[in-house]
Amino acid sequence: MTGKQLIVQVRPDGSVHAETIGMHGNECLDYIAVLENMLEAQTTESSFTDAYGQVAAEEQSTATNWDGAR
Repeated sequence: MTGKQLIVQVRPDGSVHAETIGMHGNECLDYIAVLENMLEAQTTESSFTDAYGQVAAEEQSTATNWDGAR
């Protein structure tokens, strides 16, 4: 399985759970507003996956070491 995916689960109680796969950094945040609009709903809880943290750490490392020094 490759590419970007948005997996949406509508639970029996009417709540919705969504998870992104194959997206990096803040890219996944764009889908929160899209889902809220489509479902006429409001986000009550969200969290970042380990993949988001890894990308953020890589970006910070690149920014900190822009001159190539370690």
